[in-house]
Amino acid sequence: MAHEQHQQLLKTLHECMEACNRCFDACLKETDVKMMADCIRLDRECADMCAHLEQAITRNSAFVKELAGVCATICEACGTECEKHDHDHCQQCAKACFECAEACKAAA
Repeated sequence: MAHEQHQQLLKTLHECMEACNRCFDACLKETDVKMMADCIRLDRECADMCAHLEQAITRNSAFVKELAGVCATICEACGTECEKHDHDHCQQCAKACFECAEACKAAA
C-alpha cells in the first residue's frame, strides 16, 4: 500500500496537527486574544490541512503530491506566525510546522 511508504510523513503530519491544536487552545486562553487572531486562524487551517493530507495518504488518494505542496505552504505560514510569539506553545507549534513543511515538500 502507498501509505506504507509515507509512515514518517504520517507521523509528522499527526504531530503537527496536535501541536497546532494545542497552540490554538492555548492562544484562546491568552490575555490578549485579539493579538493572537492570526495565530489562531493559521493553527486551525494548518491542523485541518495536516489531518486532510493524513487521510488522503491512508486512502491512497491520487492527489497526495498536490495536497502535500499545499500543506507545506500552510505549515510554513503557520510556523512563521507562531514564531512571532514568545509563548512556549507557539514556539513548539512553529517547530512542528517547519518540520512538517519540510516533510511535505519532500513528498510533493
